[in-house]
Amino acid sequence: MSAIFNFQSLLTVILLLICTCAYIRSLAPSVLDKNKTGLLVVLGKRGRKKNLEHKVLQKLLGIFWKCARIGERKSPYVAVCCIVMAFSILFIQ
Repeated sequence: MSAIFNFQSLLTVILLLICTCAYIRSLAPSVLDKNKTGLLVVLGKRGRKKNLEHKVLQKLLGIFWKCARIGERKSPYVAVCCIVMAFSILFIQ
């Protein structure tokens, strides 16, 4: 079953995303920090569609920065959630 339709799988994917982004930011902060506010690139006389696609890409990459931020600031809560999720996957399912 897809992780979208199973709530426990969705929570597992979100926790793994948060932990992975926080780990990547601890190793190489510049990878995620450049998408914090987005890069303002002047495209000159290129079309608006290209500029719109660039903004959408920045927003999507900004999600990873936000996940890393959640993992850093709420790390005790994220750790407890990971332990509870691991316990439920190993012993309840």
